[in-house]
This record gives sequence, structure tokens and C-alpha cells, in this order.
Amino acid sequence: MSKKEQIPEEVRKHSTVAVVVATLVVVAFLFVFFLGALRVLQYTETSAFCGLCHNVMDPEVTTHEISPHANVECGTCHVGPGTWARIWYHARNVRYVWRYPLGQYEKPLPTPLSTLRPAQVVCEQCHWPAKFYPIQLRTLHEYAPDEANSLTRMELPMKVGSSEEKPEGYGPGIHWHIEEAVYYIATDENRQQIPWVQVETDGETREFMAVDADLTQDQLDRTEKRRMDCMDCHNRVTHIIQRPADALDQALAKGQIAVDLPYIKEQGTAVLTQTYASQTEAMHQIAAVANFYRTNYPNIYAERPDDIRQAVDQLQRLYQWTQFPFMNATWQSYPDNIGHRYFPGCFRCHDGKHVDAQGRVLRTECRLCHAIPQVAHPGEPLPGVSLAVREIDPSHESTLWLAEHPYTFNNVCDDCHTVANPGGADDSSFCSNSACHGIEWTYLDTDAEAIQARVRPNWPIEFGERPPAVQHPLDIGPVCDRCHGRDQILPYPADHVPFSMDDCAGCHLPTEEPSARLGR
Repeated sequence: MSKKEQIPEEVRKHSTVAVVVATLVVVAFLFVFFLGALRVLQYTETSAFCGLCHNVMDPEVTTHEISPHANVECGTCHVGPGTWARIWYHARNVRYVWRYPLGQYEKPLPTPLSTLRPAQVVCEQCHWPAKFYPIQLRTLHEYAPDEANSLTRMELPMKVGSSEEKPEGYGPGIHWHIEEAVYYIATDENRQQIPWVQVETDGETREFMAVDADLTQDQLDRTEKRRMDCMDCHNRVTHIIQRPADALDQALAKGQIAVDLPYIKEQGTAVLTQTYASQTEAMHQIAAVANFYRTNYPNIYAERPDDIRQAVDQLQRLYQWTQFPFMNATWQSYPDNIGHRYFPGCFRCHDGKHVDAQGRVLRTECRLCHAIPQVAHPGEPLPGVSLAVREIDPSHESTLWLAEHPYTFNNVCDDCHTVANPGGADDSSFCSNSACHGIEWTYLDTDAEAIQARVRPNWPIEFGERPPAVQHPLDIGPVCDRCHGRDQILPYPADHVPFSMDDCAGCHLPTEEPSARLGR
């Protein structure tokens, strides 16, 4: 009799059931374990998990919560789609399990540029690059540190653009940079130093090199060339640490702080820009703003305690959004590539000194990405701003125009512009725009000697000094030799003989606005 025949039928049935049950239990356990592991894996990509290291990740978590991506989990951007990507990123980041508790990290944390996935893989999960964006009108508010917190506003039409065919009346805009093939070489980890740019457009490939770059052709051939994408400009879109003064201006504009509290802009800026040892110390010092009103404006302190309390609360909140003492992180810690005032941003490439083999400069004119800003001083209404895209006068088509125009100002400029106080910043005319001339553009370098050598006139005086101004209107055009010819009563110097009349008007600017022109 076989062994199988020796086992009673009932026992064999129970054994089979036990095997089936055990198998089902194991499968169920593995399934539950798999679901649990998957859930844990998903949890490690959430903002809640990433914020567990509270002090270390405070700058990132706080700025994320007030960003346009507040409802987007960290892993959506920092890991992205795909099983293998998730495995690789999680395996790579296991080291932080011990590095953070042991304090083995930098303060502030460096931006993980080397591990960010391409924008086409991450950003385009949600964003559609081909979408057309018409001109966007931005109104900026800036309050003065005076008793009235005087408000100056600026309207700035932004040319955003798209990769689709533009409607009539619209030209290319900022998104041109991802429509065309633009490559660059950066010589630093944060991609702030860009000496070489290559543009492929309209069937032509052009290479631009900064005039002060010292890269050899061999270095160019061996260095990685990165194609420009969304993150090259929107590099801080989810983790923006605002300038305290800008954050305060926005709070005032939104009514979060009463704008009629005397000197609140001055007091707020003072406490928000100080360096404190801790958040606790900062909160205590900011609360002392109330004492300013108790001492200097006792009536306001007595009559408006709620406004003062709200102002203090909002200032404390702004501090928590803009300074992180434990991680040594402030708005200056991370370059923000949107704009070009406080960081290089657009001027990393469009700085006025990137030149191609034909001598053409990578254009720098303001009108490329936005129209000329319109400024409204305190008490003035906002000016009317047209969103139409106008044709550019041929005189402005030179790629060196921004470097040239201080020297080429002459009596024909007022055919299109008001020209009072040219180069000034009192907003009395188009040519005295404070949004252009009233700001020191740290990262614009049209003064580079190699550029100036191509544009500055052959003045017979030391460069940097402007010749004497004309003490009268140029009523009849540049016919200076009627009075200043060699045989006239006020002759020009002998070394001016080669200069044309247009050269005269280009150097010797009129001090009065012309009252009439021949033929007009």
C-alpha cells in the first residue's frame, strides 16, 4: 500500500485546505505589505514627511506653503513620474536619515540643481508650454519710509508669449526662450555666471561670448552645454524668499497693515531687515514697534490699538516668511532668476556684453520682455498704458542700442518721445523715467570697455565727462556752424572740424526743450 493510500481521505482533504488557506494568507500578507510599502513610499514624497526635520527644512516648507504650488506635494517636482526614478531618488536620499539628526548639512541648504529632472518631465505634467499668454499688466506698489508712507506705483506690461502662432498685434515674448533652441554654458554651480550662449533660430546658429570671458575653444568643446528650459528662469517658483521691503509693500497694498499708520513702512523695514539670533528674539523686537506709537503718537496708540496690533502680527508673520535664523537663510541666500534687479537673472545673458562673431550683441533692450515702465508718483493717477505691440523705429534696431543711446540723443528724438531732462529720473518726460534711470543696474555691463570702444563718440576730452550743454533751444535743427563755425563769433575748437552737425547735437545736449522745428 502506498503512503498516499495510508493517509485517510479526510486528513488529505484537511491538508489541502490548510495549504490553500496558508497560500491565501501569504498572498494576502504580501499584498497588504505591498500596499503598505507603496503607501509608505508615497508618504515619503509628501510635504508632511519632508517637513518632519522641522528646523532644517523650515525655509523650504514655509515658502512652499505660501507659494503657487502649495497644494503640490514635494515629490511631484523633486522626484517626478516613473518607477525607476522613484527608486533611484529614494535610495539616494536615504543618507539624510542620519545626516540631518547628526547635523551633517550646510546652512543654508544648497539648491539641488544637479538632481532636478528636466522641466519637460516635471513641470509639463501640469503646465502646457504651447498655451498663448497675452501681455500681462503688472502694477507694482512701493511705499516710502516717510510719515505718510507715500505710495509710488509702476505699471509694467509683461510680454509673456507662447510657442503658438501669435494673434495679430502680439510679438514674441519671454517664453521665446523655450520655444527656440537656446543653449548655454555656466561656470558656477548655481548657473549665475554664463559666459557663452548659443541660439538656433530661423535656420541660423549664433554663438555669443562675453567680451571678458577667458574660455578657450578647447574648454568650450569639453564643457557641458545645457538647453534652456523653464527652471532656468523659474528656479525659485515654489521656494521664494521675498525681500522684506517687497513683502511689506505687498502687505500694505493688500490692506493687511493699515497704510495710514505714520512711518509704518520705515518701522517695519527696520525690524524686518535686522539680523536676530533666533525667531524668539525677532518676535520680541518686532512687538516693540507698538512702543514707537506709544511714545511718538500717543493719540493713535490710544485710539487704534487694533490696527497697531494687526500691524505687529503681520510684521511678525512677514519675518517668519523672509528670515530663518537657524538655517542662516534670507532672501539673499538663493538667487532668483526672475527679473534682473537684485540678482543677475536676465542679465546673466542679456548683460550688454555678449557678442557673436559678426559683432552683434545679445540684445538688452527693455522692450524685449516688457514695455517701458510707467510711473505714478504719490497722489498721481496711474497712466493709461497701451498693450499694443508697436513697430520699432529703424534707429533703434542696432544690437548695441542700449549702450549707444546715451551718446546718440539728438534733436530728432522728440519726433517720438518727450525729451525733457534726458537721462534724468524725475519722470517729467519719456527720457527721464525713474524706473530706468533712477536705478543702479548692478548686473548690466554696457560700460564694459570693449563695448564702449565701439559706441562712444570721439570726444576731445576724457571719457566720462559730458561736453557742456547747449544753453538754448535747438529751434532750427543742428546748424551749429551758423554761430559756432570757425569764422563765427563763438567758434568751435579746431579739433571739432571733422564732426558733423548731428555729432554736435549728440554730445552737447540742449538744456531746454525745443520749441519748434523747421518743416514741422
